[in-house]
Amino acid sequence: MKDYTEDCLRESIKLLKENSTKFGTLASAPSGTAKARNYASIFGRDASICAMGMAVSGDKSLKMSARRSLETLAKYQADNGQIAFWVKPEKKQSDFYYLGCIDSTLWWLIALKFYDQNTGENLSKKFSKKIKLAINWLECQEHPKFYLLQQNEASDWADRMPRSGFVLYSNALWYWVKTLYKLKNIDKTKEYFNYMLDGNLKLPIEIARSNTHLKTLRTSIDQNKNNPTYVSFVNYSYAGHEIDIFGNILACLVGLADEKKTKQIIKYFINKKANDPWPIKSVLKPIKKGDKLWRKYMDLHSGTNNRPGQYHNGAIWPFIGGFWALLLNMVGNDLVESELLKLAKLNARSDWQFNEWFDGKSSKVLGMPRQSWNAATYILAYKNLNN
Repeated sequence: MKDYTEDCLRESIKLLKENSTKFGTLASAPSGTAKARNYASIFGRDASICAMGMAVSGDKSLKMSARRSLETLAKYQADNGQIAFWVKPEKKQSDFYYLGCIDSTLWWLIALKFYDQNTGENLSKKFSKKIKLAINWLECQEHPKFYLLQQNEASDWADRMPRSGFVLYSNALWYWVKTLYKLKNIDKTKEYFNYMLDGNLKLPIEIARSNTHLKTLRTSIDQNKNNPTYVSFVNYSYAGHEIDIFGNILACLVGLADEKKTKQIIKYFINKKANDPWPIKSVLKPIKKGDKLWRKYMDLHSGTNNRPGQYHNGAIWPFIGGFWALLLNMVGNDLVESELLKLAKLNARSDWQFNEWFDGKSSKVLGMPRQSWNAATYILAYKNLNN
């Protein structure tokens, strides 16, 4: 029987070497289509996530490419502290999407610490001023009473999803950053994260009395004791009930959910077949046309539209599968090996194309091929399981 897990490790390392440049790691192989759509760039989010897998790969050249990515992103940091959406250093170009695009900065900060912890280097010291600037940029977007980030609509990795206000995914990363850098009010961030995004958590009387705004925000959250997951976002108009699987995975990984809730969330996803028969999806209950959260921009782009089961709205993203495997291994769930195997087989489609995403209903191959973060998160999960 073909050993896909070992083959995928080898192919992942091979792909990341191919996508490495003197400036760092490209989001995907530099084909004509990739160049036309800016995928042949160093993305703040993608390259930072890649740096984590590359740092633990055991390959010296990948470790060097990871370092170059983090250095390049530091070089092109905006004066206000924001890390770029993407960078094309060979053309001296950078793009920030728009000011509120929040997660490149978060992932860069996380990746710096992760790189240092796993290589014995000290990039954090080298970039101490830039780190301070990046944290200051984020703190300017933190609510002064709730200690959570607020953001514009569609301004993180899921930039075709109508999430805004207090967003699950971004605030899980913010808590991770606060933990790594020992920032102030970290306990308050955890406390209000759960008050804000866990509809089944009853507010303490003293919190409810002193926080009328919090009570108002929670009125849009449907309480369902049979659903232990966090809502994807909450603002004064809406809450996200599509169930952001990636955001929930991160909340569990970084310790925002306690052990009991973490196991409940994992069990819920498994019972709902979010990971069956293919690797785990991005969203459990996709937003449909006619829903109050449906937006015109979700159906504008041929090939990358956001109809149910596609793109950010319920598609299968292999890089998310890597974090799912990390979570399963963290809690000692026996499914981790079979989930890693499913991930390897998906990356192997079309002769190891490492496609960006797959249709959530049929697993049809879609998205840009030869994606770096597919390979890097596979390495991250593989090394986590086998070391």
